[in-house]
Amino acid sequence: MSSANDQRDGTAGHRNGGSAVKGFTQKVDSSHTSLNDSLEGEVQAFLIDEDQLHTYDDLTKVNPVTPTTVLKCLQARYSVKVFYTHAGCTLVALNPFQPIPDLYSLDVMKEYHDALQPQESKPHIFIVAEEAYRNIQGQLEPVNQSLVVSGESGAGKTWTSRCLMKYYATVAASSSVMKSQDTVERIERRVLDSNPIMEAFGNACTLRNNNSSRFGKYIQLQLDRYQLLVGASVQTYLLEKTRVACQLANERNFHIFYQMMRGATEEQRNEWKMSRDQCFVWLPNSEKEIEEDSFNETIEAMVHLGINVENQKEIFRILAGILQLGNVSFSSTQDESKPCQLDKQSEDFLQRAAELLCVSAEELQTCLRVRTLKAGKQNVLKPCSQTECSVRRDCLAKVIYAQLFEWLVSFINNSICADKSNWCNFIGVLDVYGFECFHSNNLEQLCINYANEKLQQHFVAHYLRAQQEEYVSEGLEWSFVKYQDNQSCLDLIEGTPISVFSLLNEESRLNRISDAKLLRVRLEKELCDNANISWDKFSKVPHFTVAHYAGKVNYQIEGMVEKNKDPVPPELLSLLQKSDNSLLHQLFTDKETENTTSKGLSKVTVVSKFKNSLESLMKILHTTTPHYTRCIKPNPDCKPLTFKKEEVIMQLEACGIVETIHISAAGFPIRIPLQSFVQRYGLLKRCSTSGNQSNSAKDLKSDGNDSLRLEVEKLLTMVLHQNLSCDHRSSLVHCGKTKVFLTQGMLELLENQRKKILHQCAFSIQSCWRRYQRHKRIARRQSATLIQAAVRSWLVRKRVRRWNRAAAVIQNTWKKWRTLLKSLAEVELDDAEDLEEEDAPALNPVVRERGSVQLSSIPEPVTVRGWPMGLALASAPSITVSLTATGFQKIVSVMTSLNLPSRRGEYKVKTNQYKQGLASIRAQPKGSVKLHYQRSPLLYADRHPDLKSDVTGFNEILLEKTL
Repeated sequence: MSSANDQRDGTAGHRNGGSAVKGFTQKVDSSHTSLNDSLEGEVQAFLIDEDQLHTYDDLTKVNPVTPTTVLKCLQARYSVKVFYTHAGCTLVALNPFQPIPDLYSLDVMKEYHDALQPQESKPHIFIVAEEAYRNIQGQLEPVNQSLVVSGESGAGKTWTSRCLMKYYATVAASSSVMKSQDTVERIERRVLDSNPIMEAFGNACTLRNNNSSRFGKYIQLQLDRYQLLVGASVQTYLLEKTRVACQLANERNFHIFYQMMRGATEEQRNEWKMSRDQCFVWLPNSEKEIEEDSFNETIEAMVHLGINVENQKEIFRILAGILQLGNVSFSSTQDESKPCQLDKQSEDFLQRAAELLCVSAEELQTCLRVRTLKAGKQNVLKPCSQTECSVRRDCLAKVIYAQLFEWLVSFINNSICADKSNWCNFIGVLDVYGFECFHSNNLEQLCINYANEKLQQHFVAHYLRAQQEEYVSEGLEWSFVKYQDNQSCLDLIEGTPISVFSLLNEESRLNRISDAKLLRVRLEKELCDNANISWDKFSKVPHFTVAHYAGKVNYQIEGMVEKNKDPVPPELLSLLQKSDNSLLHQLFTDKETENTTSKGLSKVTVVSKFKNSLESLMKILHTTTPHYTRCIKPNPDCKPLTFKKEEVIMQLEACGIVETIHISAAGFPIRIPLQSFVQRYGLLKRCSTSGNQSNSAKDLKSDGNDSLRLEVEKLLTMVLHQNLSCDHRSSLVHCGKTKVFLTQGMLELLENQRKKILHQCAFSIQSCWRRYQRHKRIARRQSATLIQAAVRSWLVRKRVRRWNRAAAVIQNTWKKWRTLLKSLAEVELDDAEDLEEEDAPALNPVVRERGSVQLSSIPEPVTVRGWPMGLALASAPSITVSLTATGFQKIVSVMTSLNLPSRRGEYKVKTNQYKQGLASIRAQPKGSVKLHYQRSPLLYADRHPDLKSDVTGFNEILLEKTL
């Protein structure tokens, strides 16, 4: 854009003649000189107060923004052990190369997760994680998030990815919240345990990093509709399997081999046929100890992920077999018709490898030394040269390790991946190998740097270029910020129809031995027009140099075509399919043998497969909201708290940090379509105006973007008028043709207003619902009270009616009984009056025996006649007598009246029959005594007297009136 303007200006000057051009040039030069002088003055003025440079937690606050000022601020913050700094939309992370206590503790996680405005807190990787998590909660399109962690090898990408996963396993835990750092339940524990396994089998110690990722991975953390972690999946890209059989000087093999050497028990060593003093060719620098050599941690992670003991034994036997295979060496023979020879020691190593891999030693030796060629329908056996034998040995080790790694990834996915119906959104964490430039670079470094170019282009296309172009198309007043675009470099590597990859694939498909010099000639001829590729014409080694965004890298052509073919001899695959090791047999039984064409060519090359996998990754990234974290390596030697300016400034310029700061400071990072904006924030206007209701978003959409834009303008004016002055509008928000452009502050303001409205609405709904529930409870309580009262009154009335009926029956019966007794008593009283006037007749002996009373004052027994029990002795004399009752009738009458209440200690009755008796008489007896009972004994049938009472029953009543 700017180059086009310069061309137009130059053309105008040329039309006015040479003098005009000269004058124009002088004017431009003078203006540039004055601008540079003023800029240098501003930089010097800014750098005067060095004590305050570490306080700039966001580089967009730096003024002026230049590489020098940015570098000085980062250096000042690094010196006070502050390692995170905001740079607009990205986070800059400087590697301290030493453990920092409490920087990633659970308390720090909780602090950032509970913060109302995390952006206002100190810069931290947890801010990026929390922002992505809240985007998921807010359901802002696109809902799915991606955390892109990039940087050079050794910059701290793997550690940053590990912290991100631990953060989400803590704050999005589907189980109870973690109580301690060692307590993570169910899926969260399995997600975290996938890291030690993948790092053990996929990371290695290189010249630039002790824990360098030798593969790329994209981890999708799956969240349900409640934003809880329910699963995860892992996608891997291009494992550097050549490291198994070939390591550069001062580099090591994969961590798992060294873990086995250091952590194995004696029993395991015997099982693996690995003595303690044995050395392995494929384990260089084994004396170097690093933090990642933790065998027990890997075993524990395997157990948690569900890899049983039997599978573990099979895995380690396979790895031990690979190490033994590396010690096998071949010696050439003078007779080319005979296969290469093995010395006695190599035969021993080959025998151990065959036993560990559970294959026949003879067949293994034959497959390594003899190849099978097809001649028509017949197979021809041809001995291999010494070099070919070594290549076949290395190929066998690489294919076994690669298949084992893929099996582990598949097992991890089966263990932690949730069913599609259980999750609806995801947060992706991308951790790929960093940009690499070694003394000798080959196909692996080309693919690694190509992946970094793709990620850089994603950043450029999504942020540096797309945002500025969108500002202009939407009508914003914007002056373009120049940036480094690496699209030309990508066209050189992967473009069509001619590129480095296409020429490599074409050379790989030719049925001939690759010629490095011939390939270099083709590259130079076909790609000479691209400025990003160059050659050193004085070098005798075939090579080409690519100018990447992070610097120039020299690639060796020798062996590149063979690595791109990646052929696996079919006889080796057949041998592995016959293995008695169940896991090894499974790995190669399910694997389809690579069919070759009649010319012996592989269908899929390494670069084609890698390019396709990266394309699928880019599609995922384009459908998500990206969050960028730039890891910076402060020094090439990995020394703690050492800051090398030259090293840092190269990385800052390569990844475009300064341009990012410029665009972030002047731009609007949040862009929302008008339709979505009205749907989300239209309630602010509807709830603020009681009378006039705004049109619905659906109606506005039918009217076109003009109505939507007008509605958005009114809404923004209202919000800004209520909270800020209108002077701040141009710096906070801009309403474009199809989108609304917002700063982070304006978005937070709108979200806070929306939360208040939703809170008020929720409060009103709750109030109405509670009022309804209370009225409903009161009505139900009143109804229940009425029902209870009616039932109780009915029960009482029923009971009373029953009582009345029973009382009436009792009263009638009692009245009849009283009438009968009264009539009988009157008759007997009449007879008594007659007897009182008569003289006492002489007692018959029979009468005396049947019923008589012996009184103390009369020597002779007195006859007792049984009167009705209802008759009372109203005026009995106050005398003390001793009474004896005889006769059955008298005894029954006395016994019936014994259970009446009595008063204690006022009289004493002594009986000689049944321990009770009657002590009352009506008058001085002359011949016979008549006893009168005042009440019916039936009323006192259930009453029990005091056990200590001497007198009970009817006697007490009769004596009350006489005492």
